[in-house]
Amino acid sequence: MPTHFFRASALRSARSSSNLLSRRKEALSLAFRACALVVAASVVAGCAMPKHPDASAPPTDPYNPAATQLLDDTQWELASWTDANGQPRAVPHAAENAQPITLDFSTANGHRQASGFSGCNRFAGVYDLKDGKLAFGPLAGTRMACPSGAGAALERPYLDALAHIAKSGVQMNPPQALQLTLDDGQVLTFSPRAK
Repeated sequence: MPTHFFRASALRSARSSSNLLSRRKEALSLAFRACALVVAASVVAGCAMPKHPDASAPPTDPYNPAATQLLDDTQWELASWTDANGQPRAVPHAAENAQPITLDFSTANGHRQASGFSGCNRFAGVYDLKDGKLAFGPLAGTRMACPSGAGAALERPYLDALAHIAKSGVQMNPPQALQLTLDDGQVLTFSPRAK
């Protein structure tokens, strides 16, 4: 075989390797540019994000549903009651020489027991905390004759409210409070009371 055949073959092989190497460099260069473009776009998008919360967003809810586990062995007094439209209902307060409506939670006998004063009578029953929601079992009450007044007028609606809780939460930061939101949008807010 003539030597020029080997030289031509070697030359073609060298050109082919050179072309292949050139194509690989171009492909790597193109891939590098694409990655650089994606990184640059990500950086620009990150810089474009607003640094302040949306003013139209609703305020955060200070009443933590998980904190309802902290209700065990606590005593509460009804501080306010608003209807679904935010209109307040008259609520008796100890400061007005009226007996306040109360709600007490106890685990003294190893069971969760609720009790309190409903405006005219005392009541008692069991309570449970499931998935951060407060729920009451059947409540039994005394049957005293009730004089007219704000407390007596709230007794039946109050006991009914305890059976229709849609959401419950405890605000642990001062002022500490328990809030019960009913199925129909009414809100009962309780403040802690001394033992």
